[in-house]
Amino acid sequence: MALARFKAKGIKMGRMQRAKGARGERELARELTRVLGVETGSIYRSVQHAGREGAGDVLGVAGVHIESKRTESLSLYKAMEQALDDCGRDIPIVCHKRNLQQWLVICELRDLVKLSRAIVAIVDSESEPPR
Repeated sequence: MALARFKAKGIKMGRMQRAKGARGERELARELTRVLGVETGSIYRSVQHAGREGAGDVLGVAGVHIESKRTESLSLYKAMEQALDDCGRDIPIVCHKRNLQQWLVICELRDLVKLSRAIVAIVDSESEPPR
């Protein structure tokens, strides 16, 4: 996603930056899978499967548009603006991680209850016993 946006603006992203971003997206997908307790592979890096403009960096969390930022410094409002521009009807969130730190989840306060409900729905659906 970021690569297409950079190309459209005439900005070149280095190979190391792209690789770090891709690693961060895979890492975030694994961490979300663990935290939400969902089946392995149900949350995944979008470029591997979709690669379409407007898709979040990580897919598989219903109703949530996820932008992944694996960087030491983050322009928070610029990152959220990107998520808002691309989210459509989904709840936009930015997940950020610095080296040797935990992932942080950032959302607009007005979306906090909707995001919480979306997460509870996912966790509850995974914890129901099979019929």
